[in-house]
Amino acid sequence: MLSILLESIKLDLGLSDTQLGLLSGTAFGLFYATLGIPIARLADIFSRKLVIVVSLALWSAMTALCGSASGFAMLLLYRVGVGVGEAGGSPPSHALISDLFAPENRGAALGIFSLGVPIGILVGLLAGGWLDESLGWRTAFVVVGLPGLVLSLIVGLTLREPPRGMADGLVGATGSHSAREVIAFLARSRSFIHTALGGAFYAFVGYSFVTWAPSFLKRSHAMDSGEVGTWLALIIGIGGGVGVYAGGWLSDRRARVHPRGRALVPAVAMFACLPFWAGVYWTNDAGLALALMVPPATFGLMYQAPAFAITQGLSTPAMRATAGAVLLFVINLIGLAVGPAVTGLLSDSLEPRFGAESLRYALLIVSMMLALSGFHFWRASRTLAEDLEFVQSIQHQQASGAGAAQAS
Repeated sequence: MLSILLESIKLDLGLSDTQLGLLSGTAFGLFYATLGIPIARLADIFSRKLVIVVSLALWSAMTALCGSASGFAMLLLYRVGVGVGEAGGSPPSHALISDLFAPENRGAALGIFSLGVPIGILVGLLAGGWLDESLGWRTAFVVVGLPGLVLSLIVGLTLREPPRGMADGLVGATGSHSAREVIAFLARSRSFIHTALGGAFYAFVGYSFVTWAPSFLKRSHAMDSGEVGTWLALIIGIGGGVGVYAGGWLSDRRARVHPRGRALVPAVAMFACLPFWAGVYWTNDAGLALALMVPPATFGLMYQAPAFAITQGLSTPAMRATAGAVLLFVINLIGLAVGPAVTGLLSDSLEPRFGAESLRYALLIVSMMLALSGFHFWRASRTLAEDLEFVQSIQHQQASGAGAAQAS
């Protein structure tokens, strides 16, 4: 939503690209990443449903309040509020889904859940673009923020929380772990470390693109907000939706052949994106640039469901919300908190040489980081089977210990 409004906000509030990068990435990403772990810890101890409901209400209210901002500082504060709220969304949701679906189907299930990302982008860009043109950027924030408050009530009244460990047959044998213990447990796993880094380097590119693509199309191809919002909504929303689900479904299939297949799917997808991104930023033809965005928009989001499924598989039921938050901490600290801001800073630094085209070359340089993402997912595939076996042995020990305790 914010990305399609950046140019209007820039003109209204007189901001630089660096400030816009801080608003879209750093202000949100720092709090989203750092608070995700303690909030997920609450979800692992208490009610995951309650954490989701409160978080949804908070980020929706803060989104609506963005429309009332009178300057950079106030808008920055509201963006922090959005980040705090969204920090409690995904980790407990991943844990709930993992308790509902067995490991062999977990990738597809998490892929369906992750469709919320491209669908949300589709709605945000499409609605934001036309609302910006017709009613202004302030009203646009209010219109997309308020429905979340209604949805939080619906979730509170209808969502049922499954027992922890249900899908793994470990109900009553889950135990409890501190955040420090979860981090230490995951840090021993080479597969997790490389999966987190692979996701982080993709997010560096992906968040930079989602944030700056509307401004790039407006500056380099003279497109207006409604047109940009419509095309990007279709490309990212539909293409990304296909990629998200396909990544989960395909990773499940490849994992049944060999566990490493779950990490190889995003590895191949990352390398497949590279030539298309180069074409997007080199061509001066707007139609060709939009067409070339379709394959990487599809391939790029194929990493999400496999990365989430790998993390859930590498953690025990009692630590899954926190484990998901640790993954998102790494991804969002590098990708979201740093990526858009660095891209904006790079654009400002290139402006004396390239003028209005500086953003084009900043995005081109940033897109090459996908090679690092593909490399780390490939490295994760090399140790994934061994690391999964270790976690399964821990779970069996916990189940045996709980059974012995009940018998005594």
